[in-house]
Amino acid sequence: MREIRIPAFAKVNLRLDVLGKRADGYHELRTIFQTVSLHDTLRFRPSRKSGIELRIHGNEELSREGAEKNLVYRAVGALCRELKIRSGVEILLQKKIPAGRGLGGGSSDAAAALLGYLQFTRRKLDPARLLEIASSLGADVPFFLLGGRALGIGKGDELYPLPDIPKLSLLIVSPKAIHVPTPDAYRWLHAPELASLTKFASTHKLFKFCALCWSAQGEGLSNDFEGAVFQRHPRLAQIRRALLQGGASEALLAGSGSAVFGIFPSPAKARRAAVGFPHDQAFVCETLSRSRYARLMKSASVV
Repeated sequence: MREIRIPAFAKVNLRLDVLGKRADGYHELRTIFQTVSLHDTLRFRPSRKSGIELRIHGNEELSREGAEKNLVYRAVGALCRELKIRSGVEILLQKKIPAGRGLGGGSSDAAAALLGYLQFTRRKLDPARLLEIASSLGADVPFFLLGGRALGIGKGDELYPLPDIPKLSLLIVSPKAIHVPTPDAYRWLHAPELASLTKFASTHKLFKFCALCWSAQGEGLSNDFEGAVFQRHPRLAQIRRALLQGGASEALLAGSGSAVFGIFPSPAKARRAAVGFPHDQAFVCETLSRSRYARLMKSASVV
């Protein structure tokens, strides 16, 4: 029986600036995405039944939600409708990326589902249309069709590839007891703070952001959510300090949280630092260049 297996890689935001609230209710962002080697895995197999059968391992909460709500189910359903495919498929989603931690696991799963299902069915879709479907699933999903390092503006879904940086070793720490819903993180960025961010958007803040985009080293990490999120969850600030004390050159909140990551001189030093977080999930990983990301996504294994 033919089976397709494809990875779904996590991301971190090397920079995340919230410039203000837009007229459509969303927030105007400037962010630098970077894919990392931590990943979930999706497997596709033919089914004798019609429709989509999705099973999720490694995350009990997602398993209880119901398959129809999952982005993988919705992504494959969108392709079935677009390509008029009626044959059944079994999908196994093996979760390793912690959900709701700012690492983009759900969005990455959706993008991998789109790419994996096209490979599974040996079908092709116009890239522009594929991007449209990805955007309809979530603002971060289009980035995971691209990978590597990219500038995201607007809601984060308007993407511009950036030069890759040298490979970096990361330690991602995900505290099990702390969950930061993204709507809450935005709500905590109260009005005066947003007004201040908007005022600086056209001056030195934006200039510094542009300089970082073209940095060859990926230095100067920054995340506008840190102040508000750390105020409500001091444990996350403690993790950031511990990463720096453990040898990280820089450390940052991942997205809107609650994971925190540090950049280390080597994987060995990252592994040594991971010992200091016995009660949290800790993942040693590395950044993925756009070319390597593309090779890994296109070479989905066939069993």
